[in-house]
Amino acid sequence: MSLQELKTTNVTRVPTAALDLVTNEFLTFSLGGEEYGIEILKVQEIRRYDSITQIANAPDYIKGVINLRGIIVPIIDMRIRFNLDHASYDQFTVVIILTVASRVIGVVVDGVSDVITLADGQMRQAPGLGSVIETEYIMGLGTVDERMLILIDIEKLISRSDIGLIEHSIN
Repeated sequence: MSLQELKTTNVTRVPTAALDLVTNEFLTFSLGGEEYGIEILKVQEIRRYDSITQIANAPDYIKGVINLRGIIVPIIDMRIRFNLDHASYDQFTVVIILTVASRVIGVVVDGVSDVITLADGQMRQAPGLGSVIETEYIMGLGTVDERMLILIDIEKLISRSDIGLIEHSIN
């Protein structure tokens, strides 16, 4: 191929600016008056809060288990886990079923808002709060207009030694 043919060949190039707009999708949910986001790729389904089989001697934030089409799924109440106000369950309370490290778990939240896409420029690192507040499971903060979202790394949260649902299963 000659130089002239190379110049006239139709080559589609992605503008550099478009490469900077790498986006991330998050399911947003409310919890104790704050808004959180979790990676949409981890979400399997959203269910209304229903009866849960309690497990003896489980930590208070592990509400119990449900049978989801033959899979025993541990259910974590995120409000209790994050030491927020007393958890009350109403018609807006839902369970988000997640797949984390090949493990199916459910998390109870106050309500689900929507799915949003954040560009890199809308995501900030979590502020360094020292050893006073646990932040290793916070991916960062997302901003959409006037809204601020706390972006949760659910895999880090669930694999923490005090929860241990990835290494240990509840049977």
